[in-house]
Amino acid sequence: MTAAKPSPKAGARAGGRGRPSKAKGLDLKETILDAAEGLFARHGFHGVTTRQVASEAGVDTALIHYYFGAKRELFDAVFLRRAEILNQAREASMNAYVAAHDPATMTVEGVIEAFIEPLLRISQDGGAGWKSYFALVAQVNNTPAWGGETMARFFDPVVHQLVETLKTLRPQAEYRDLYWCYQFLTGSMMLSLSETGRIDSLSEGECHSSDLEAVRQRLFSYCAAGFEAVIAKGGK
Repeated sequence: MTAAKPSPKAGARAGGRGRPSKAKGLDLKETILDAAEGLFARHGFHGVTTRQVASEAGVDTALIHYYFGAKRELFDAVFLRRAEILNQAREASMNAYVAAHDPATMTVEGVIEAFIEPLLRISQDGGAGWKSYFALVAQVNNTPAWGGETMARFFDPVVHQLVETLKTLRPQAEYRDLYWCYQFLTGSMMLSLSETGRIDSLSEGECHSSDLEAVRQRLFSYCAAGFEAVIAKGGK
């Protein structure tokens, strides 16, 4: 009589009792990260336990500790996984924009578009995981206790690249104004990407938060006009 094969979920749970193979380990890590990402996006860091993540992923809690350590380390792993992709895409986009234009033809709006467009494209084409990730980043960006430190750790280099590019384009701008303008830009950007549905009800169906093409048509010029106005005013 042939023994029945264990189910994938049972195999995942069994993996918590020994050292998983390399290939299986990579699959299980991704499964855990996917489960944690969705839960953190819906309930926030403090609203999720490692036991809940394990249940969602179909693995033993011990396996989460084996791969990631404590809950904060798991959260950081979730954050880092897609942050690296975003940073590379935005860096490449801004470099391509600068390479394709001489200083006389560069615009503030063009630089901002190069910075934001990769996020819109990824959100539109990347699937449900990316939607959860952008919702999670929006939460972290508005978390006073440790959100600023987390955002700085994962995203500061590419933000500094944006600021320095704008400074080159508008050398008269004060750095404090450029950083304030980025503060306002990131709020608009992350609210748009989190697709909360707020504008749907507010506009009585005239606008839809999931309509990222409508966002694309407006966000770059909106942010650029704000930059230009603040720079012209000179922080007075």
